[in-house]
Amino acid sequence: MKKFIATTALAATMTLAAAGAALATPSTTYWTPMVMDIQGYKVGHLTLDNYFSVEKPKSDSVAVNSFPTDVGLTVGILPFDKIQMEIGVDALWPSDNPYFFNAKIGAPEGALFSGAPALQVGIFNVGTKNKVTNQNIVFGVIGKTIPVLGRVTAGPYIGNSAVLKDSNGKTENAGFMVAYDRGFLLTKDAEGNEYSKVVLAADYASGKNAIGGGGFGLYYYFTKNIDLLTGPVWFNDKGINGAWKWTTQIDINFP
Repeated sequence: MKKFIATTALAATMTLAAAGAALATPSTTYWTPMVMDIQGYKVGHLTLDNYFSVEKPKSDSVAVNSFPTDVGLTVGILPFDKIQMEIGVDALWPSDNPYFFNAKIGAPEGALFSGAPALQVGIFNVGTKNKVTNQNIVFGVIGKTIPVLGRVTAGPYIGNSAVLKDSNGKTENAGFMVAYDRGFLLTKDAEGNEYSKVVLAADYASGKNAIGGGGFGLYYYFTKNIDLLTGPVWFNDKGINGAWKWTTQIDINFP
């Protein structure tokens, strides 16, 4: 599942914590960039992601109960089959420092040798304000398709210790991420290419920091290149991100 199939915009910082959190990522499964796909060469992906509270606010701070809207663009930049790369930028509005950058490079599943897992390394939440939005999270990905069951991915992450902290100010800049996705209801586009009309996805990031948490949801594909994701997201540190949210994400893929 690529970002144009399943995307999450996540760009939370300690400064943005007062205004809720949001994340700016490369290709993702649901809430994290833990997915084995990379955007195809010269293929762009536009996303519009929202996270909103379904609980009654427990304070007068609206910011605690809503995230900025994320508008993101990701593009594949390498014309190779065995090594692929994507770069992207996200804008989180409203916020004081809205722009975040990301990139990922790696080998698709089966590219290195027969039966090889997908292997990747990437960076996300590269903000523009030092010690405020520059989370600069580096992560690794290993992923494998399990017949019938679906796809599983996992990997470590480490980020800027000056920014990634818990709500008490303790450094929480490293951890792991895991993810799962499985498609259902195969159909074909006008060119005869198969794709799943519905995809179940779930993921989780450890750590009591801005990215710590996870969720699960369903993607519905109106066409092969246009989908809508919806489902809940919860967090490891409510002092940063508040109570659980409901997300809706629209994704459009284009050449």
